[in-house]
Amino acid sequence: MSKANLIVGLQWGDEGKGKIVDHMAQTHDYVCRFAGGHNAGHTIVIGDKKYGLHLIPSGVLNPSAKNIVGNGVVLSPKDFIKEMEQFDNLKGRLFLSDKAHVLFPYHALIDQAKERMKGDKAIGTTGKGIGPAYGDKIARVGHRLGELLNPKKLTDKIVAYFEMNKSIFDAMGVELPTQAELLAELEDYKRVLGNYITDTTQLMWKIMDEDKKILLVGAQGTMLDIDHGTYPYVTSSSTVSAGACTGLGINPKDLGKVTGIAKAYCTRVGNGPFPSEDFGSEGDTLRKNGHEFGTTTGRARRCGWFDAVAMRHAVRVNGVDQVALMKLDVLDGFDEVKVCVAYEVEGKEVDYVPYDLNDAKPIYISFSGWDKTEGVREFDKLPQTAKSYIFALEEMIGTKIGIISTSPERKDTIIR
Repeated sequence: MSKANLIVGLQWGDEGKGKIVDHMAQTHDYVCRFAGGHNAGHTIVIGDKKYGLHLIPSGVLNPSAKNIVGNGVVLSPKDFIKEMEQFDNLKGRLFLSDKAHVLFPYHALIDQAKERMKGDKAIGTTGKGIGPAYGDKIARVGHRLGELLNPKKLTDKIVAYFEMNKSIFDAMGVELPTQAELLAELEDYKRVLGNYITDTTQLMWKIMDEDKKILLVGAQGTMLDIDHGTYPYVTSSSTVSAGACTGLGINPKDLGKVTGIAKAYCTRVGNGPFPSEDFGSEGDTLRKNGHEFGTTTGRARRCGWFDAVAMRHAVRVNGVDQVALMKLDVLDGFDEVKVCVAYEVEGKEVDYVPYDLNDAKPIYISFSGWDKTEGVREFDKLPQTAKSYIFALEEMIGTKIGIISTSPERKDTIIR
C-alpha cells in the first residue's frame, strides 16, 4: 500500500504552494485537497499563461493526474463552477467528496456583516463566507455536497433554517433568497456538479491499496491554523499536516514525505500579529519585487523578513522532511538581508512561539545580500552569499531546504 506525500504551508499562507504542487504533480497520479475554501488561491505560471486556482487542486494542470476535493473542504458551488470553466473535459479527473460542506452565498453575506459589526476589531477575513460555513459545520446545522443530489429536500431544510434564524439574519441586514430562487440555484448546482460527487474516503482507500502515487495539499499556512496559529486571527480549518488525515479520511500512518513551503521572507494578508513585518522602504520593496497582492482578493500583502522562530514551530508541528524555499529571487539587490531569530516578550528573549504574539518584538541577525539569483537552476551557480543564507536557515529551522524557487516559471527550480 502506498503512502501519501504532503505539501503544507509553513507561514501565513501565500507561500507559493501552487508552483510546488504543480511541480510535484508531474510525478503523482492523484492530487488531493484536504481543507479550506475559495478564500485562498494558488497562482501558477506555465509559459505565458497564468492560472489562479482557488478550489480545484493544482494537479488539474497535469493531464495525467486526477484530482480529489476532500471532506475537510468547504465548497462554494457557484465559485467552483466558475473555476471549472477554465478547463476542458474534467470528467473522470475530478472527484468531490459527498461529505464536504457546502458554502452558500448567504455564508458570505453573514461573513461580511460580522466583519462590519466588529469595526476596528475585525479579523480581516476575505469575506468569502469560510468562517460561517465552518461554523455551521461545527454547530451541526451545515449541509454537505451529497445533499445537492436532492435539491427539493435540501431547499426545504434551508428554508426551515432561515425561518428559525430570521431575527438574526434581519439584525445583520442579510437578505435571503426566496424558496423558488433557492430551488433553482440548487438544481443548477446538481446539474453541473452531480456527476463529480462521490465517496472520496472510499476512493482514497482504494487508490492507496492500488499503490497509486498520491499528493495531498491544503490551503493557507501553519500560522493560520485554527489551533496552532495566531488565534483569533486565523482561518477556520486545520491547515497543518494532521488536517490532511481528518480532511480526507486517512490515518497518520498513511502519510509519506512532508514538504513544507516557505518564502525566503514573510508575508501576511489581513489583520493579526506579524513580528517580522517591515513598515519601511524595505517592506515596500519586497511587496513590489514579489508582486505581493492576494490571488483571491487582490489585497496588498504585509511584508517582512524571514521568521526563523515561527518556522521552527511550523516544521515541528507538521513533521516536515524538507522545505521548499520560494521567491529567493525577490531578495536580489538587497545590501543586507535580515532574519528574525528570537522575540522580545515583556522584556525577555524567547526562542519559541508564545501564546500571544501581539506584543512580540523581533530580534534580528543580518546577512550580506547578493546581486542575482533570478532564473538560476543549479545550486552551485547561486551567489555564495545566497548559499550562505540558505545554509544558515537550514541550521535555524532544523531541516533541509531541498527545493529552491528562483522565479515564478515552472523550470526555474533548484532540486538539491
